[in-house]
Amino acid sequence: MTFSVVIPAKNEEENLLILLRSIKKQSLQPNEIIVADANSVDKTVQVAQQFGAKVVAGGMPSAGRNSGAKSASSELIFFLDADVELLDKDFFKKSIQSFDSQKFDFATADVFPKDGNWFDKITHKVYNKYVRFLGKRLPHTPGFCILIKKELHNSIGGFDEAISFCEDHEYAGRAVKKGKFGFLDNVKIPVSTRRMKKDGRVNIVIKYFFAELHMIFLGPIKDDKFKYNFDHLEKK
Repeated sequence: MTFSVVIPAKNEEENLLILLRSIKKQSLQPNEIIVADANSVDKTVQVAQQFGAKVVAGGMPSAGRNSGAKSASSELIFFLDADVELLDKDFFKKSIQSFDSQKFDFATADVFPKDGNWFDKITHKVYNKYVRFLGKRLPHTPGFCILIKKELHNSIGGFDEAISFCEDHEYAGRAVKKGKFGFLDNVKIPVSTRRMKKDGRVNIVIKYFFAELHMIFLGPIKDDKFKYNFDHLEKK
């Protein structure tokens, strides 16, 4: 199965460099890498081009993912965030094999912090257990790791760009109505804890807790009540 990697980015020259280096070390290479750039003022575009990635106009984050997906030419789209690093050189190989063998239409993976402290390790383990318990009843697919058939992405109209927070989980809620969802076997996605360090660990946990309640009882979050600023690395 062919797959394209789509990465939304803004002012991510340092993290994008790390991610793209880790992609180049993968035992199974994507057919293409697409970086959806949201008007970066640093060297994000140059870094992407250095690694042979296709650069398209983006936005943060839904607009970037949609733009990248529109340009993708493969059967599958692997959405990653710029601050991800693929530490397992067989990450793509295992992911595609698991996706194919379980006949998924879209999937995600367990997460673990690639840095941080004991609190980060505990909260990520709790998150894994929580979302696996919910399964397809209330699917959660963090935007930094979503593998989906392009046909399904297109059929649900992509990400809702009007949603300001937890747009990835709303996306999964629509996708599960048309396709089979699950968790990839034998892979974990290492994620950065920079958001937790910047905004405060307890504050982030509380914010996600109430965002979860909002989505369950009130629906998608389309205002700025949670004040989640995706452009946390804006450069002057």
